[in-house]
Amino acid sequence: MSNSTRAPLDGVRVLEVGVFMAAPFATMQLADLGAEVLKVENPQSGDPVRATGPFVEGESSPFMRINRNKKSVALDLKSAAGRDAFLRLAESADVVVENLRPGAMRALGLGDEPVRAVNPRIVYASASGFGQDGPLAALPGLDIMAQARGGLMSITGPPDGAPAKVGVPVCDLVSGLYVALAVTAALRERERSGEGQYIDVSLLESGVSLAVWEAGRYFATGEVGGPLGSAHQNQAPYQAVRTSDGWVTVGAITPKTWAAFCTALDLEHLAGDERFRDSFARHAAREELIAAIETRTAAISTDEVVAALEPAGVPCAPIADYGQVFTDENLAARDFFWDAPHPVAGAIRQIGSPMRLSRTPVRQDDAGPSLGAHTREVLCEAGYADDEIEALLAATATADPGRAS
Repeated sequence: MSNSTRAPLDGVRVLEVGVFMAAPFATMQLADLGAEVLKVENPQSGDPVRATGPFVEGESSPFMRINRNKKSVALDLKSAAGRDAFLRLAESADVVVENLRPGAMRALGLGDEPVRAVNPRIVYASASGFGQDGPLAALPGLDIMAQARGGLMSITGPPDGAPAKVGVPVCDLVSGLYVALAVTAALRERERSGEGQYIDVSLLESGVSLAVWEAGRYFATGEVGGPLGSAHQNQAPYQAVRTSDGWVTVGAITPKTWAAFCTALDLEHLAGDERFRDSFARHAAREELIAAIETRTAAISTDEVVAALEPAGVPCAPIADYGQVFTDENLAARDFFWDAPHPVAGAIRQIGSPMRLSRTPVRQDDAGPSLGAHTREVLCEAGYADDEIEALLAATATADPGRAS
């Protein structure tokens, strides 16, 4: 159900030329915040995520989630008619977000400069693997390549294990968040200057920006970090420890929580051990420390460890799988998950937005649209006459799912 209160970005129009993850995730944030997002797609196939299962009534389940609250406009940008339509839409738009390979939009005649020629106030954002310039710019840059070149895979996984990527496409997702943040900042600056600007965000730099602890160590000492499993880079105990039926994470790194941890688990002898006098000393002796802790935790269940530590104020948590996450009582109590309607697939469960604004809440409207569902509507709003729309649809060889809407 839509929120009756106006959302923060209500009145902002965004044109998205996005595929897979970075740009669509960025514009999903903007759409959640109230922007009207027109997702411009190839009329023959659309965003490749549409072909990614599982499917609900023939509609891609992932697509309907990452493209919620958007409108789909099917235009062949390789055709003159499609390019002209895009530029006409850009005249009334505030933002363009794209994540094609660097140079692709310029080759279509739809890069920053031609778009700015019709609308000097537009904010134009490009997300790419390695940036719009530099020696790597022309290379295909998927999330795993950014994780590899950006160092994340060198510190992820167990020591002496095979290289491992972060379980979610973190460079894609973080770059999308940076795009959304940069766009909102550029819109705010435009209120003062009256001018738009160009935004260049790369997956590589987005991933490297997360290396806060690793940079602190390297630039201070020259030391290069490696994989530590679940352990922290500098402090201990801050990791998963074994229990009799699995694992539990603990974070007893302050003097208060370390003392409480030892008391709650009947490990008082560790509190007085000079090897473990503070968090950094404990980290230096981490192997001995964790072995000593697991003599206790491995004898009791995960639930028993949590039951002992939580009342003592010690940070801890069981390791949940996503079946447990998506049915979590705390998330349910905060109404984090919600159902978005789709005309074909029905109610589509959504991951909620973590942005909770007290007065202007995020939108909760529709699931990701069918391909071209809003083409006719949007072109009509752009001033196209009915015969012009028919000619454009014919020129771009698109089906017209929006005819009945």
